[in-house]
Amino acid sequence: MFVGRLGQVCSRGTKARRWPFVSCCCLQPRMAKLHSGKGDHLDRTKENTRQQILTEAVVESICDLSPTVKSLSLRVNNEDFSFKAGQWVDFFIPAIKTVGGYSMSSAPYRLQHQGILELAVKFSQHPPAKWVHTQCQVGSKVRMRVGGDFNFDPQDGDQSKDLLLIAGGVGINPLYSIVQHVVDLHRLQGSETAYKPGRTVLLYSARDEGELLFREQILRLCQEVPDISLQCFVTQQQDFKTPSQFPRPRVGRITPEVLKAELSGLHGDHILSYICGPPPMIESMADHLSCLGVDSDNINFEKWW
Repeated sequence: MFVGRLGQVCSRGTKARRWPFVSCCCLQPRMAKLHSGKGDHLDRTKENTRQQILTEAVVESICDLSPTVKSLSLRVNNEDFSFKAGQWVDFFIPAIKTVGGYSMSSAPYRLQHQGILELAVKFSQHPPAKWVHTQCQVGSKVRMRVGGDFNFDPQDGDQSKDLLLIAGGVGINPLYSIVQHVVDLHRLQGSETAYKPGRTVLLYSARDEGELLFREQILRLCQEVPDISLQCFVTQQQDFKTPSQFPRPRVGRITPEVLKAELSGLHGDHILSYICGPPPMIESMADHLSCLGVDSDNINFEKWW
């Protein structure tokens, strides 16, 4: 995993560093060397913030979100266990030495009030992911520890910010958590000191419609809170079901023109951007946003290898 802001790089075993100054309208960052997905999660994230609490959780339900992704609903019976929207957990499985790392796809409020945390895990041969897809059952016990510096955690009285969220594939997980947290903040409005969310725009790209996780749930949240909008893109699909219960996604990648159009509807001086997805996508999105005038300190990203 690679976590940071456009202005700095944080990775396992790599200290933070500044991007070089470039005398043109666009920033061409030199990215730190990417680690292979076969590396050890704990070693690759050793520079990231993480809690010390190691908590047991029990799998309450399992369901298929797509042909390649399973959702786990876990019950946590520890009041000291908490997380911020956008963070991940170290995922410890009995009898498996390899430790997984998965972003929460649920909101902090649900854990606080219902004791439930959700993860969405894409299939791979990596032992923890393979276990989730082939051996995990309702009642299975695991242990978890919260970590990560990629999060949205505004406090009462903070200045309102507009959010531009950009997701690629399973990178939707932490951003879906952030969207739900924004909705919870809207629901809690009433106090003069309470944080008042601005507009939230989510741009979500996947290979095809079947991999657009949580689309129905996010659209329902958009209906509840008009200040939240969703625009979907597919990169490897041309034909679509007719009719469909969902608005048809746009064919192609998220372009600078799309970003420019969405930014025009946000408050330029008060924009926070969060990007999660494949490394090449994040590099291009961060570069485009910088070219379009978004403050580098407000461009946050997380790369899952």
